[in-house]
Amino acid sequence: MVWELEEPQIPCMHLYKYRLYFGLAGECFVRYDNERGKGDHRHAGGDESVYEFTTLEALLADFERDVTNWR
Repeated sequence: MVWELEEPQIPCMHLYKYRLYFGLAGECFVRYDNERGKGDHRHAGGDESVYEFTTLEALLADFERDVTNWR
């Protein structure tokens, strides 16, 4: 899900709130999200890393690529 906001959610500088999830029965394989205080980040398996948000289109493409390449 992606929501367009009226103003950025700190520390993000863009106008989107998002939570993109791929998994089964409570097991997360890939997730991209941003939250107040934590900012843009991605989860892959048990790893979490900072995500460099550039555009909404790039975010969706990066998520789709990770889902397609998940093993």
